[in-house]
Parts: sequence; C-alpha cells; structure tokens
Amino acid sequence: MTKTELISAVAAKGYTRKEAEKAIADVFSVLTETLSAGEKVSVSGFGIFEVRERAEKTVVNPQTKKTVVVPAKKVPVFKAGKALKETVAK
Repeated sequence: MTKTELISAVAAKGYTRKEAEKAIADVFSVLTETLSAGEKVSVSGFGIFEVRERAEKTVVNPQTKKTVVVPAKKVPVFKAGKALKETVAK
C-alpha cells in the first residue's frame, strides 16, 4: 500500500480526502519528530516505534575483497504489538 492508497483508505472511513491527507501527514510528522529526539512511540495494541544504535562493524566488499568499516549509526525500528501479530496471523 502506498501513501496515496493509505489516504484513500482513510478517506473511505468517512473523512474528506483533505482531512485524511492532513491527519496522515500529521501522524508521520509527529512520529518523525519524536524518533529524531531519541524517544519511542508506543501505540497500544499496534506496536512500538523506537530508535536503536547499531555498533560500528567491519565488513568485506564482495567485489574488491577489501575490508571496510561501517560506522555506528542510529536506525528506526518497529516492533509489532501482540494484537497486531494475532490479527495478521489469522
């Protein structure tokens, strides 16, 4: 599902297309701002969005066979909640 399809699906629930687009943009904006600040977002029954740190690691470039150091970085992670897992499994 693309962002446009998501907006259409939300609009079909009884909102105008503009209202749905604004709501989705606002939700994504708040998620981005909160994760950028290093905080986690927990949505009961859905899951948890958080930022984790990946350690620096040494890898081998398969084309050149040279070792390269990949620097440490922060990555966003989503962990599905129990209710979401059960619904998807059905």
